[in-house]
Amino acid sequence: MPLVKTWQLIAVSAVAGLALSAATVAAAGPWDSGQRKAERDKAASWGRTGGADHGAGTAAALPQAAPSAPGVLAGVGPAGAGSGTGSGSGDQAGAVDSGALAAALRPLLADPALGTARGASVIDTATGKVLFETGARDAMTPASTVKIATAAASLAALGPDHRIRTTVTPGAGPGQIILVGGGDPSLTAKKKAPAGSGGSLVALAADTAQALKAAGTDSVALGYDDSLYTGPVLHPIGENPNLAPVTALTADEGRPDESFSGPVKRSQDPSRDTARAFAALLKERGVKVTGEPARAKAATGAVPLAATLSPPLAGLVERMLTHSDNDIAEALARQTALASGAPASFDGVAQATGAKLAALGVDTAGSRFADGSGLNRADRVSAGLLTALLAKAADPQRPDLRPVLTGLPVAGFTGTLRTRNSGDSPAAGLLRAKTGTLSGVNSLAGTVVDPTGRLLAFAFLTANTPEPGPAEKGLDKLAAAVANAS
Repeated sequence: MPLVKTWQLIAVSAVAGLALSAATVAAAGPWDSGQRKAERDKAASWGRTGGADHGAGTAAALPQAAPSAPGVLAGVGPAGAGSGTGSGSGDQAGAVDSGALAAALRPLLADPALGTARGASVIDTATGKVLFETGARDAMTPASTVKIATAAASLAALGPDHRIRTTVTPGAGPGQIILVGGGDPSLTAKKKAPAGSGGSLVALAADTAQALKAAGTDSVALGYDDSLYTGPVLHPIGENPNLAPVTALTADEGRPDESFSGPVKRSQDPSRDTARAFAALLKERGVKVTGEPARAKAATGAVPLAATLSPPLAGLVERMLTHSDNDIAEALARQTALASGAPASFDGVAQATGAKLAALGVDTAGSRFADGSGLNRADRVSAGLLTALLAKAADPQRPDLRPVLTGLPVAGFTGTLRTRNSGDSPAAGLLRAKTGTLSGVNSLAGTVVDPTGRLLAFAFLTANTPEPGPAEKGLDKLAAAVANAS
């Protein structure tokens, strides 16, 4: 039986339907245990209809859109170039009143809590029509909203089904094996991974021990190879609890505890500590490891004794966006660089990310991608770039980019938006967005379903904000106003 590819599964998920019905709530992800049920129950309690296939159809026919959400994944095209299937497909009937939207947004943008500089963009993803913008081409520090760009570039470079390998190969000398890092940010040394599926050192150790014993070997010297990445391992901001040193061989993101997201003091040498953890796992399985693990170089083309794989790239992108995971972001940025033939370093990331996004056909003028996570204040993107990328991800011709949307946190439900625009907010459950926060910088970019069923993309960037709390509330009000657009 042929396997169903990840992009095929993603392509059939109705992005906007998450907010509108129980059926589609169950189709997007990822969610914590029981999270889908909670969203489904809450969505079902709302009065809005839709989300089901109301067409008679045949096995060969495409499902008909629900009345409340037609065309939310229609292709991006010229304004008004709809397919004629209803108000959500690009027809003028039911179109958002740009004047009313501007009247709602401008007073909110004037809030002093939003600092001294603002960039804003709102577009209809089905038509590409600009509904509102101010400073939309101004390149600003995006903070973590740059992860939208990191996600799009990595998916475009490698595809959603790509998996990252961690391997064990024979060493140069007799009785030597080498643990080779491929840059898998999901790699774990724990018997039960705290963040779900991913590359497993436990499984890798079991397979390695089995292969060694089959060859009559029960004692080895262990080397480790993290040479896939080049350049400094420390982020330009230096040691920081929000990010481990960036190496190609890191288990559990260098975390010393059971956490899988959020700030915590990290390992200073993740590669060495990962190799030590692997040595301990081998010993538990009857293979003696002599001496301390030492850095070594695996032979080019060496046939692995064993391997473990990350989840598909689609899953890594979703995890990164939902939890604003900086470690995954930096790893994915380096995978983009490697796929583009650039060095797997901060410099290579800056070169490859911009080039890959430009190849998607979006305007990257003024942009700079100094890292993949947004921790670097030298990053520069515009609100217009972010909404253009979100529209690309909604384009039915680009199902490979869909995880950019399905991974965004859901207002009032998941990840970094769990407590924002929650409760009786008009945006609760209807809004998916990536947050961004640095000192004096606050941003929010994502998608929202408007009352007519249209999927709108928005981005709000601010600078020199006095305090993060009021700034976040101001951004949430702007997003809620977009949700109410009609």
